[in-house]
Amino acid sequence: MNAGTAFSLRFYLTTLTRLSVNPRAVFAELPPEAGWSRPLGMLVVSSLLFAGACVIAQPGPQPVYLGLIYFANAVGMTLIAAGAGWLIISLMRGREIAFRRVFTIYSLAAGITLLASWVPGLVLLTEAWKWWLIGTGMTRGLGLPRRQALTVVAISIALIILLFWSLQTLLPATS
Repeated sequence: MNAGTAFSLRFYLTTLTRLSVNPRAVFAELPPEAGWSRPLGMLVVSSLLFAGACVIAQPGPQPVYLGLIYFANAVGMTLIAAGAGWLIISLMRGREIAFRRVFTIYSLAAGITLLASWVPGLVLLTEAWKWWLIGTGMTRGLGLPRRQALTVVAISIALIILLFWSLQTLLPATS
């Protein structure tokens, strides 16, 4: 990722290509003072493509409503996961890493994996790939030791599962 801060289609396609070929280099080249435009743009474009692909692959009675739900889920889950990761890193290392840097790693990882995760049989594979990319981003982009990155990923996954399990217990059962 070069030092420019504006999101563009060229940046999007170049980053996708580089992430698929050499993700370690992409994360190692993250600028320390990256802005919000590129990671947010990456996440939004990939989430829109993901939502569109889901609606086409699994048509329902209200495609626009369904597409909005898929889009909100893709963006929201990335924000929740990045927030959990940042919180864990902050607790482990002190507040030395800005949320923006953690969000950049999560949005790049989600940005590429969302493009394949709409395929019904690939969800588990793309989730594993996303978390591997996040761990790689933490070691290469944030300088965390592997053990700390693995700890952050494991606790993040556990927190997300716990969050949804607790939300499930609050909702009334439907028959």
